[in-house]
Amino acid sequence: MKYVIVEAGGKQYRAEEGKLLTVDLLPAEIGDEVILDKVVLYANEDEVIVGAPYVKGASLKTKVEDQIKGKKILVFKYKPKIDYRRHTGHRQKYTRLLVESIVME
Repeated sequence: MKYVIVEAGGKQYRAEEGKLLTVDLLPAEIGDEVILDKVVLYANEDEVIVGAPYVKGASLKTKVEDQIKGKKILVFKYKPKIDYRRHTGHRQKYTRLLVESIVME
């Protein structure tokens, strides 16, 4: 099984060819090609290459499938005895990527 661990937006994700990958919002339109070149680990059957900090010559070729919003998170602030209550919400935006190929030069 061929896979990579790639860094995007300060987080690390495991990616395989043909699978969907959900990362934090990227400035790209639907249908655009995005190349993620911060590969931390490359694995192919019995060969494993660990980067220091990144694997040289390795990249991940992806295509933007969708721009989505995550689940709503409710934030409620409360202080007793002083009538202080604040209620807000947040929905994180994500980019869904289709992994087309893993390139190792």
